Amino acid sequence: MSSRVYISGVGVISAIGNNVAENIEALVSGKAGMQGMQRLQSAHRDSLPVAEVKLSNGELAALTGLPVHTSRTALLSTAAAREALTASGININNWRTGFISANSVGGMDKTEDFFEHFLKDSGSGHLREVVNHECGAVTEVAADALGIKDFVTTVSTACSSSANSIFLGARLIRQNKLDVVIAGGTDALARFTLNGFNTLMILDSEYCQPFDDNRRGLNLGEGAGYVVLVSETVAQTLQKKPAVAITGWANANDAHHQTASSPDGKGNWLAMSQALAKAGLKPGDISYINLHGTGTNNNDIAEGTAIKTLFEGTYPDMSSTKSFTGHTLGASGGIEAVYATIAIEKGIVFPNLRLQTPMKELPFAPVTNLLYKDIQHVMSNSFGFGGNCSSLVFSKV
Repeated sequence: MSSRVYISGVGVISAIGNNVAENIEALVSGKAGMQGMQRLQSAHRDSLPVAEVKLSNGELAALTGLPVHTSRTALLSTAAAREALTASGININNWRTGFISANSVGGMDKTEDFFEHFLKDSGSGHLREVVNHECGAVTEVAADALGIKDFVTTVSTACSSSANSIFLGARLIRQNKLDVVIAGGTDALARFTLNGFNTLMILDSEYCQPFDDNRRGLNLGEGAGYVVLVSETVAQTLQKKPAVAITGWANANDAHHQTASSPDGKGNWLAMSQALAKAGLKPGDISYINLHGTGTNNNDIAEGTAIKTLFEGTYPDMSSTKSFTGHTLGASGGIEAVYATIAIEKGIVFPNLRLQTPMKELPFAPVTNLLYKDIQHVMSNSFGFGGNCSSLVFSKV
């Protein structure tokens, strides 16, 4: 069993940039991606800000080479995954290669377009708009575009989806089942998602304020993020040696509620503590935590309480990059894995935007200014509906 799994390339598209370089520029300059809806057609267009990728479907199709009628979820996936694979410099034909992609909405964006016309006239609409409705179909479209056939699968566990896809990839490499895995996730905004979260009354009508005492809820976002995981054998063949490895991971469930975390953060604590144990680290070894940090009352107090318990006396720097990208649901763990890798490679702690009043229940607060420091280990948290909690640990090589 290989002892280490390395990251040889990353790719991302989000509301703050269409590639890694643009995302870094926005993170460093403090430029958030939320604004009024531009692409999504919704009755809440003027009342609920979202974090949309700035490219149209036509522009994404031109970028990826896919047909313009392809689901936006698959277009985003292909763009980010291809950037990661290109950055890795790997010829996938030389290795056992897998594509493990997460999402929560599938091709729902195209299904919504279809039924708008179909319900008025059952003879109208193109069936090609609904054939990729389910989550796995989106993964297949991207895998075909990348030319990956050895192993392709989909993970859909709500907001922890792409974190789970990443550590599944790491496990398959350690077990010598695969040599290379492109892992992460994607999600596009859809009216169904927006309306569902609005029904739960956890959307913010202003720009979200994660871990602020006066937080009101989250802003939904869209995007995709992928890391290229490689075995030690593959890493040794690369001209550019990987600077980051994934060293710890864990998934836990507090079995508390369908859409809420347990107030005491039990599932969050289990995921973080077990990920540390997997990495062979102590709480004091973590340099930076990329918080789940959605901005809802429940999520932030649950995560904060778990951190208070686990890291007592050794609180690392921490921030929520969802204050930049919004909550990208199934894509969030993948996007934030890319950010964790960047944090280590460039020695950056990203700011927690719009934090004005720290939460009174917690003895710590996220950082509000960009910090440059040596970063040895980053913990990235992804806590989803149904109590599905996952934590990843990334380490400097």
